[in-house]
Amino acid sequence: MAPKLGIIADDFTGATDIASFIALAGWKVIQLNGIPNDKVDLANVDAVVISLKSRSCAVAEAQALSRQAMKWLNHQHCKRLYFKYCSTFDSTALGNIGPVTDLLLTETGLNMAVLCPALPNNGRTVVHGHLFVHGQPLNESGMQNHPLTPMTDANLLRVMEKQASGECGLIPLSCIQAGKQAIQSHLLALQQAGKRYAVLDALTDADLMTLAASLPEDVLLTGGSGLAGALAASQPHNPMREDQAIPAREGNSVVLAGSCSLMTNQQVARYRQTAPAKAIDVERAVEAGDAYLQELTDWYQSQPKDWAPLIYATRPAEEVKAMQARFGLEVVGSAIENLLAALAVRLNQLGVNKIIAAGGETSSLLVQQLGVKGFTIGDAITPGVPWVKDVHRSLWLALKSGNFGDENFFFKAQEIFA
Repeated sequence: MAPKLGIIADDFTGATDIASFIALAGWKVIQLNGIPNDKVDLANVDAVVISLKSRSCAVAEAQALSRQAMKWLNHQHCKRLYFKYCSTFDSTALGNIGPVTDLLLTETGLNMAVLCPALPNNGRTVVHGHLFVHGQPLNESGMQNHPLTPMTDANLLRVMEKQASGECGLIPLSCIQAGKQAIQSHLLALQQAGKRYAVLDALTDADLMTLAASLPEDVLLTGGSGLAGALAASQPHNPMREDQAIPAREGNSVVLAGSCSLMTNQQVARYRQTAPAKAIDVERAVEAGDAYLQELTDWYQSQPKDWAPLIYATRPAEEVKAMQARFGLEVVGSAIENLLAALAVRLNQLGVNKIIAAGGETSSLLVQQLGVKGFTIGDAITPGVPWVKDVHRSLWLALKSGNFGDENFFFKAQEIFA
């Protein structure tokens, strides 16, 4: 049988997020890192997730990567396409959610895309078209300080229209609570009014289940992991799905934090109270010298391993802005990502087989540099963040989007196997 769902994810943590929610519903999921060059065995696979690093790259590059991924998924005869982005709608005024959605609409010939970032399990809700994070408007949640994709407007209709080519409508909560017929009638009315996109309100998991049962096949699905998890939960489980797994205790672990989100700052502060931790010197990271990489490697090897040593670039928002002003936004981000990825490769060569990484951009480059072609999905540490295993070797990764998890996340990740 062909996969029920083919998913294009705009970063690696987002890909493991959606794969985890679908796997929890009982589906067999495979996550591929980039567009495969070789044949992939999809026997008895319910969903395929392709991880891209397209969230904050140039618009043309994001569209090109997404087109390649869509063509590969179509070649596998996936029954339905899903464009996955972050539940905080991470994007800039230029994209890339709008331009990629436009591309997929054009390529598929569909007339409308639905936008559903809601993930109630992790405090992301949409009401009157406005996105909230744990009850705070998106632009007051800390996301307004994101170094790459600052979110300064909670109104998703306005955000989408600024970066896309058409007009955006809304399926309000009252309509969703009225059920399937009301949803489908409202979608049709929006299409007849010339709307190209529809933001979906959702306050609870029950709202997502209603949407999953109501969205017609002639709309393009886009959003976070919540709607995809509801789609999987609304259909029969695959009896051939393998049991979830956890990392073995053997080997060593490391925590690498590149995210500067509010939650990752809290997680780093909490973890530093107990575990060995070393802050990255940004100026030396920008210099990109091998001597500094070796210094960090030596520091790691000298530390006790009761709890995985932490190496972090995480800083409060005001410090991040100061560093960006001094060195340049792209220079700082690229330097830290490259340093952490190179460090992951070197530590893996020295026997580290469990890596906990915080931050979407950090995780994406880290996975690429490690040469990981695909994952199997293991046990969830927190909703949306599972342990994943390299399909070709005994390397386990926990790839955490910046704002996911509570302040004890780094401890919880290790308690699963320790």
